[in-house]
Amino acid sequence: MTTSQKILHWTPRILCILSILFVSMFALDSFSPDLTIVQQLAAFGMHLLPSFVLIILLIIAWKWENIGGGIFTLIGLGLSPFIFMKNYEMNHSIGTSLLIVLTITFPFIVVGILFLWSYRNKKRLRNKEETPDSAQ
Repeated sequence: MTTSQKILHWTPRILCILSILFVSMFALDSFSPDLTIVQQLAAFGMHLLPSFVLIILLIIAWKWENIGGGIFTLIGLGLSPFIFMKNYEMNHSIGTSLLIVLTITFPFIVVGILFLWSYRNKKRLRNKEETPDSAQ
């Protein structure tokens, strides 16, 4: 495997882990001094559910790049309008809402595209290796 192939293999995985960690940071707002420790831990667990789903999808994508790439791309594209509308209702700013959408969903779109690209690159290389050299 060449250096560019290794980079293409590892970039979506690392970017996905970093994006999941970023999304997980939003769960920290579940802690409040008004709640008991049990209530805080329950709220924290509930806020981490999207991160757990994303981890499961990362495991799927790690094993089956084409399926995982498609799922991550669809999740990024599919959630963008909902996140935009929710944020627009809160702040009434198109620019801020677009920035939030780009910050939260765009990395998953990029991850999905990179997984698909990596899959197609590996498939192309396998086909080259399997095809006998017709010049001989």
